[in-house]
Amino acid sequence: MAERVIPLIDQRSRPLVVPRAAQPFPAPGQLVDSRGRPLRDLRISVTDRCNFRCSYCMPKEVFDKDYQYLPHASLLTFEEITRLARLFVGHGVGKLRLTGGEPLLRKGLETLIEQLSALQTLNGDPLDITLTTNGTLLGRKAKALKAAGLKRVTVSLDALDDNVFRRMNDVDFPVADVLAGIEAASAAGLEQIKVNMVVKRGTNDHQILPMARHFRGTGITLRFIEYMDVGATNGWRMDEVLPSAEVISRLQPEFALMPLEPTARGETAERWGYVGQDGKHDAALGEIGVISSVTHAFCGDCNRARLSTEGSIYLCLFASQGYDLRSMLRGGASDEHIREAIAAIWQGRADRYSELRASLPDHSGPRTARRVEMSYIGG
Repeated sequence: MAERVIPLIDQRSRPLVVPRAAQPFPAPGQLVDSRGRPLRDLRISVTDRCNFRCSYCMPKEVFDKDYQYLPHASLLTFEEITRLARLFVGHGVGKLRLTGGEPLLRKGLETLIEQLSALQTLNGDPLDITLTTNGTLLGRKAKALKAAGLKRVTVSLDALDDNVFRRMNDVDFPVADVLAGIEAASAAGLEQIKVNMVVKRGTNDHQILPMARHFRGTGITLRFIEYMDVGATNGWRMDEVLPSAEVISRLQPEFALMPLEPTARGETAERWGYVGQDGKHDAALGEIGVISSVTHAFCGDCNRARLSTEGSIYLCLFASQGYDLRSMLRGGASDEHIREAIAAIWQGRADRYSELRASLPDHSGPRTARRVEMSYIGG
């Protein structure tokens, strides 16, 4: 077994220079990257803090009591986030996902959601505004989030067994409180609730069937995510990845499943529906999803950009550097100049790390590439 190596590095202070826009300047809604991928989804990290210490994201060995988080003055204000979101929407973005760290730790988040809810797509439709959370604060905040304009919510939950869950979050937080938060979200009227389970072989893979049994028929979509080599601190090894194909093979002896069509281009999850007695997908039983970033890369349709907590744009979850937009915001740049910068950044995008992973040297051993941490730009 490979030795776990955790490099102590900080990647937040080396932004790339914003390039010049290509000519001719693209009309609104027609922005594509160098591989023809449109810009449709903006993920916004509102904090680099989290109250969990999951080993695959924020291991306690690195993110301890002495870890230096960003000072509040470095974080984008809600007004700055909204301004950038509006400019991204002008380039065709229709979906905003608020992430962290744990986004519900950001004080007054409902105010930001209200501001973002006032924006409209290029077609004049409401934006799809959603949030990913560990669920710890969802029980007390669900009603206010819904009232502010939040459309949907995704909750991270890696096990139903309380002992397993407490070990994985590494702060001894009980699973019952997260389940209560999910119930509160449903009661508040948040739609299309999803639960994400990161599957790590030998750690929580025995929870696949219990999780499926629990959420089948509840109207909540359960998604299984392959353990990924994000960042530089999670000690990732290929032998701890449970391929999505194996997840499906474990489920099928108990549940009849059938593949479903994607709901939209660029969707990260492969959808599988529970089959009813008539041999067709039974919507009342619901569906599951598998996200196979390691074994079945979906880079070819990736339409997502990520805005970091302090205002840098990252073009891939596995990127090592971002483009600093905060300096433009606080340096007096006009909307037009920022729009041109966003266009230039996206037009030059060629990222496809997951497609290239298998060809990289020693891809199953300790990581040496200094990639940005997931807790800084969201999942």
